[in-house]
Amino acid sequence: MTGLLDDFLVRAALAGIGVALMAGPLGCFVVWRRMAYFGDTVAHAALLGVALALAIEAGVIPAVLAVSVLVALAVAHGTGRLYASDTLLGVLAHGGLALGLVVLSFLPGGRGDLSAWLFGDILAVAPGDLAVIWGAAALGAIGLWFGWRQLLNSTLDEELARAEGGAPARDRLILTLALAVLVAAALKVVGALLITAMLILPAAAARPLARSPEAMALGAAVIGVLAALGGLRLAWIADSPAGPSMVVAALMLFLLANGATRLAARHSGRS
Repeated sequence: MTGLLDDFLVRAALAGIGVALMAGPLGCFVVWRRMAYFGDTVAHAALLGVALALAIEAGVIPAVLAVSVLVALAVAHGTGRLYASDTLLGVLAHGGLALGLVVLSFLPGGRGDLSAWLFGDILAVAPGDLAVIWGAAALGAIGLWFGWRQLLNSTLDEELARAEGGAPARDRLILTLALAVLVAAALKVVGALLITAMLILPAAAARPLARSPEAMALGAAVIGVLAALGGLRLAWIADSPAGPSMVVAALMLFLLANGATRLAARHSGRS
């Protein structure tokens, strides 16, 4: 197994698959709850975690996770109290991104690292990064397995979920923390500017093909894996950036899924 992980392409493929399996089901909740801007906010602010980690010579992933969790908690508790949701998200997203970029620019070699953190560097994933990605994916899978029904009920109808003994506020917090963990684990794979795309595009592609929430979550995970592997193949053939290539592959799958659905609807209408 160690010899297999010595191949950087194998590590990249495993990292892409791990992120896709985590992002697919979570992306469905992002789509259902219309939380795309929240995902952007956490991802952009995570760059501040990178800058702080490099400044104090600490581990990048723990620092990114800490900042992401703090942002998620700030959004969860601050929305509607002082500012509207979109205002608070905008302040945290752009403020965190700008502050992170400024801090990085003052660090030795910081400017050279910007592209990797903004757009990902999946080909440089190390075995330790794989352990973090797959560990986070395993925790996410366990959490969704045991909490799926509660999260789904809170997403579809908060009043009904509350009447059945659920706690929608707690479920929202759990979801925001799960997204923070995803951002921390996926930052090196697709970068701060592209993480939300890997949340939204596979879920949006699976939506017209699925007949149940469970089928949509499974479909999003499969489409995400295909996008990750297809993007790596595109990057290898065209010598293009791997992270953006994965997003392009996800976009193509989204267009294909919607095109196929419309063609099927027209055909059934004629017959």
